[in-house]
Amino acid sequence: MDLQQLLAAAQQMQDHLMSAQQELADAEVEGTSGGGLVKARVNGQGELVDLTISPAAIDPADPAETAQTVADLVLAAVNNAYRAVGELQQEKMGPLAAGLGQPGMPEIPGLPGLFGGAPADPGEPGGEPGPLAP
Repeated sequence: MDLQQLLAAAQQMQDHLMSAQQELADAEVEGTSGGGLVKARVNGQGELVDLTISPAAIDPADPAETAQTVADLVLAAVNNAYRAVGELQQEKMGPLAAGLGQPGMPEIPGLPGLFGGAPADPGEPGGEPGPLAP
């Protein structure tokens, strides 16, 4: 692979990365708990952007118990939203990270195996087997 092809592959990967990052920046996911009594919205970058607590979650006759119940529901809804955003991040960014170290990715001269290429033969210059070599 010549330098021009390597640069083109790097540019393509950067374009995919920027596109995935923009999709995440624009995305929002929702987590709920208590059958929808509490809803938490998290953006694709993992920031809590909205929290809604239904008045039905509050029992004025027992404020202490209500406070604990609402706290538990909020925690569950936020955790649910963070799980969902983690899955979204993995969906958008995982394929890009998985591309590194995969067969078919370009090999950089002098750095055999960095992108999944076969390591150089021990007899070739720079071909000393490393600790991960078979």
